[in-house]
Amino acid sequence: MNTAATTPTASPWKQPAQVWAVAFACVVAFMGIGLVDPILPAIAESLKASPVETELLFTSYLLVTGVAMLVTSWISSRIGAKATLLIGLGLIVVFALLCALSGSVDAVIGFRAGWGLGNALFISTALATIVGAASGGSSAAIVLYEAALGLGIAIGPLLGGLLGEQSWRGPFFGVVVLMAIAFVAVLVLVRGGSEKRVPVPFSAPFTALRRPALAVLAVAALFYNIGFFVLLAFSPFPLGFGAMGIGLTFFGWGVALAVTSVWVAPALMRRIPRTRIILLFLPLLALDLVAAGLLVGSAAGLVVCIVIGGLLLGVMNTVLTEAVMEATDLPRSVASSSYSAVRFLGGAMAPPIAALLWHAFNATVPYLFAAAAVLIAALTVFLGRRALAHIDDEPVDASAEDAAAILVGDAA
Repeated sequence: MNTAATTPTASPWKQPAQVWAVAFACVVAFMGIGLVDPILPAIAESLKASPVETELLFTSYLLVTGVAMLVTSWISSRIGAKATLLIGLGLIVVFALLCALSGSVDAVIGFRAGWGLGNALFISTALATIVGAASGGSSAAIVLYEAALGLGIAIGPLLGGLLGEQSWRGPFFGVVVLMAIAFVAVLVLVRGGSEKRVPVPFSAPFTALRRPALAVLAVAALFYNIGFFVLLAFSPFPLGFGAMGIGLTFFGWGVALAVTSVWVAPALMRRIPRTRIILLFLPLLALDLVAAGLLVGSAAGLVVCIVIGGLLLGVMNTVLTEAVMEATDLPRSVASSSYSAVRFLGGAMAPPIAALLWHAFNATVPYLFAAAAVLIAALTVFLGRRALAHIDDEPVDASAEDAAAILVGDAA
């Protein structure tokens, strides 16, 4: 996440009320990434669900989010940013409430899909709204958005653990309350109807994948996301902790990911070509996953591997997505939508496959599967390095538009 493109002319913390309304909603939306983690074992026990069924909570959410990313720019370019934000927030409130009231795991899986649709609509529009309304220019807006992203990723598992100690329904009710507050704040404070609308063709994200560089990165990200979501979504089961213990573990993971995303990755990109960083960090991530598999019987060892994984994932998220921004001459929002849709397929399939492998073999095998997928991602980048050669020639200091698309890609 590169924010060095422009120099802020004002503090990013002195903003109009409408900017803070959207930023607050962003924090809550990003909390949804890890909110469910601490309550997965509790859901499985309370709803008499198998680990495979429980992991489908991630699959339905990520699959719908990814598919929806292909059409969100088309929708928002026609109905406007405020309407898109409100529809997205409204869907999250409704489906989070339905999750909380559900009596079966199948119902929760289905309602998580609706939640994913709302999340895609909201996140794809939020940054553009902040950039358009923030004082101090786009650089100040991006700093604020980064802060919301990091805060949400870190707090999500912690809040999930705290509320999950009372009931597995607690985190869902918590999202309902927070998102309802965000909905009212956006409704009252955000001005609508004044933005310039440039309609985006419906086919744009689909045809973008014909570009070789974008296709290589999207396929690599698909396999990389398998590693990401095996670590995130499967690990709560072998950890053997209660909701609070899982929440604290993934709070550490989220803080590690946020720190390397915001500070470490940009510093590396100023010194090392993007493809070289990718080819260095993917094998390191594979080694971490192998270590997690070998240490799965030790809760302390697994916790260390999870937090180290967060450090590596933060760098990879930022570098991969910035590489996507430089891969083609397409509008950044189109490139980001295409890339995100493909990579979320990996995230959607990984959790239930990991649970199946655990059931068929043991808790080590899912991590070895994840490590193999990450190595396939590295091999994809290595074999496609000719198509990617030009991304290392691009300057690291991206424009504000690039930075915006990078953040959306990382957050979704």
